[in-house]
Amino acid sequence: MQEVIGDIERWRRAGLRVAVARVVGLEGSGPRDPGATMAVNEQGEVAGSVSGGCVEGAVVTEALAAMAGEAPRRCTFGYSDEEAFAVGLTCGGTIHVLVTPDVPLVYDELRAALATATPVVLATVVERAGDEVPALGSSMLVDADGRVDGSLGSPEIDEVVRRDAVGALASGLSTTRHYGARGEARMRTVGVFLEVFAPPPHMVIFGAVDFTAALVRVAKVLGYRVTVCDARPAFATRARFPLADEVVVDRPERHLATIAGELSPRDAVCVLTHDAKFDVPAIVAALGTRAGYLGAMGSRRTHADRVQRLREAGVDAADLERVMAPIGLDIGARTPEETAVAICAEIIAQRTGRHAPSLRDRSGPIHQPAEVAAR
Repeated sequence: MQEVIGDIERWRRAGLRVAVARVVGLEGSGPRDPGATMAVNEQGEVAGSVSGGCVEGAVVTEALAAMAGEAPRRCTFGYSDEEAFAVGLTCGGTIHVLVTPDVPLVYDELRAALATATPVVLATVVERAGDEVPALGSSMLVDADGRVDGSLGSPEIDEVVRRDAVGALASGLSTTRHYGARGEARMRTVGVFLEVFAPPPHMVIFGAVDFTAALVRVAKVLGYRVTVCDARPAFATRARFPLADEVVVDRPERHLATIAGELSPRDAVCVLTHDAKFDVPAIVAALGTRAGYLGAMGSRRTHADRVQRLREAGVDAADLERVMAPIGLDIGARTPEETAVAICAEIIAQRTGRHAPSLRDRSGPIHQPAEVAAR
């Protein structure tokens, strides 16, 4: 939605009606993720995309029909569907698109939230079975504190969706939830798409080293807001880390004390200092935050010594389990750039719950001899 708001506002100021089409479901491969949005005005002008060009023409037709008929419609395009195949959806998957004849009723509230970078969830009814359930296209907006604008038309469903929306916002992941007519779990009478609008996840990297520069580059590609922090002013400079959003000269525990309340399960803390006098305080402080990922660089011998120091600092076994060390997936990474990929891959795997071979979970040398790696 965010990418088309400028066009929507321009058309509305010109007095034009605007229909909105959003990807609300995806099965298999798809050209755009759920949440991808296309706006169509009554003159047939288009902004945004729901498929990267594959089915745009068909969606424009549906949008104009929705405006003419004043009714939302759910459209499905898949490889096996003759009409969808004709318009070019050849990626092998299926996309579900909700087309509404107007912007959501909570559009103005959503626009205001996006303008101030306020994290919110737009909850929209995208599936329904029967007449005694909320109407297709009904929407409401939920913020991180559970405050609600709008309604889906049922107090019971509003309450369970409010709860689930707060959870979706904490994870940063858009999703579709299903309920019964009164909000019951494990039923599929009503489908509600929870679209998360939140600032980019934050990666905090401690240690201004060569590996840090590579990690900053990879993290930025993945959409992170990146902070580099080091207590040594000669190393923590903007010239060395031009892609970082923020370069801080401070001890890690002091910096974490200033941002601890801001970190969420979407965020990551990477300790690359490789120096006990910095990394132990950094890890202890990071364990007191809600950061979803905490990793620390170092050899197995370095980490064994670090674990002993952490225990002496009062860290218990459960908290030690949160520390991914040695940091990164076990993919044979050797260079700073390869190591950065391994770290980010581990963050992704942990966030999505996928099993992947972490260096922490095996024994033996981190780096294989060159002749073995070459086989």
